[in-house]
Amino acid sequence: MFSWFTLDRLDRYALRLIAGPMALSLLALLVAQLLERLLRLFDLAASAGAGPASVVLMASTLVPHYLGLALPMAFTAAIFMAVAHLCDDNELDVMLMAGRSIGRIAAPYFMLSLMLSVFSLYLYGQLQPLARYGYHVAVNQVLQTGWDARVEENHFTDIGHGMTFTADVIEADGRRVHGVFMHRRSGGKESVLTAAHGRIVPTPEGLQLQLEDGRVVHLRDDPGTGGEAITISRFTHGVTDHDFSPKPPPLAARGANVRELTQAELWRDMHLDGGQGKPAAEFHSRLARSMIFPFLLLLALPLGMASKRGRRAPGVVFGVLALLAIDHAIQFGQGLGGTERVPAALAIWAPFAIFALLSLWIFRSSLAWPGDNPVLRAVMGVEGLVDRVRVRTAKHSGARSAA
Repeated sequence: MFSWFTLDRLDRYALRLIAGPMALSLLALLVAQLLERLLRLFDLAASAGAGPASVVLMASTLVPHYLGLALPMAFTAAIFMAVAHLCDDNELDVMLMAGRSIGRIAAPYFMLSLMLSVFSLYLYGQLQPLARYGYHVAVNQVLQTGWDARVEENHFTDIGHGMTFTADVIEADGRRVHGVFMHRRSGGKESVLTAAHGRIVPTPEGLQLQLEDGRVVHLRDDPGTGGEAITISRFTHGVTDHDFSPKPPPLAARGANVRELTQAELWRDMHLDGGQGKPAAEFHSRLARSMIFPFLLLLALPLGMASKRGRRAPGVVFGVLALLAIDHAIQFGQGLGGTERVPAALAIWAPFAIFALLSLWIFRSSLAWPGDNPVLRAVMGVEGLVDRVRVRTAKHSGARSAA
């Protein structure tokens, strides 16, 4: 195991080569993923009457999620670009001629991949679950910011304190209402209020409803008659005598979804009766995604070295397809393991093992001849076959023309 103090000058140079591309790739991927979500967050905040600060808060809780998606892609792209830079400037040839093996050249990158795996264990197992629940909390707070944003015409709304409210017409500003109906039940008393017009006014104590041209019907138990006494009163102007803010819906506690559980909590639940489904699938999925970085290095390094032979495009295409394939395979295994039709460990680690063996095979194949790997040979074989078919077709066409 290498440490920073034992890395020589070439190791530090190799790490500097990867630092810039990885930072740029990570930033570009994060921005690209957040942009689309930001548009929806601004729409949500605008409809609820919340300020820009709430959008920043909601977006910040999404960063761990998108960071987990972007980190493997950014690492693979950075390895490819760093190695391609060494090849383009013939620095890789100089290192090899000086007796530095491919394995030794990859040593600092392997150290970085192990560090990313450790960080990913914390990211996937601790930060993401807590941030996911934090996002739901932030969204719930935004939805409670603007009372009128959740009021609909001719829709009964529970505003707390035993009161129910509805209005026939709500103006565009959400504050002016017409055709007001309110029903209140408290103890043995019951009252019904109607008003032609009303206005919702924010005050330091909460939201206050100012009413015009209304009528109040009070119903209460009458001990004398054993029935109910009814009192009707009219008013020209009136004001509610309590906070008119609605009662917010309760937010479920963290852990209602397995994606909100930390890795330690998943380990606990998967050892309970009936916990071999979704908790086990989520646990193994996070663990597999954390351990993939060393194998991404083994895959990207030979593909980057092949760029010296003018074969950069096949390596890029194969790398992207391999990343998509392993990502979807883990997702599929997680879904399959969650149904308990197949053990979660088998459903997730089987495709992971195939990807790991493929990466090891490609890396070992490049050790004997840097820049040569099975992917490049397969591409060259296909191109040779196409060329032979093209030549044969051209000769056949020429022979027919001569005849």
